[in-house]
Amino acid sequence: MTELERTRGAGGTPGGVLEFIIGLTMAFAGAYLLTSQVEVSSGFWRVGGYNAFGLTLIPLLVGIGMLFFNGRSAVGWLLVLVGAAIILVGILSNLHIYFRPTTLFNTLVMLGLLAGGLGLVARGIRVH
Repeated sequence: MTELERTRGAGGTPGGVLEFIIGLTMAFAGAYLLTSQVEVSSGFWRVGGYNAFGLTLIPLLVGIGMLFFNGRSAVGWLLVLVGAAIILVGILSNLHIYFRPTTLFNTLVMLGLLAGGLGLVARGIRVH
């Protein structure tokens, strides 16, 4: 086995380590800049005009109570999992995500860093 065959780079292929590191850095910088321009807020959980967040807590709290009584209760575990899933879905479905106004140049830099970085990462892990 030659020295070149024993030396492995990014993705287990020979070479490409520097391209991979530069690409990863560029992709992280572009993703950071892009996500720092995003504003996230939340709306109200409304069902029939009423605030429904309290109702979503009922299965979770009943399940927790059942698990404190009997830690092996299948119904208790099911209620906890279903209650947690309902809350998670409710939170995600009530998010409002906005891209803050920015200049075209800044947007192109952010997207260019992200796309160029991902391209270099892909180039770094292929066989040279």
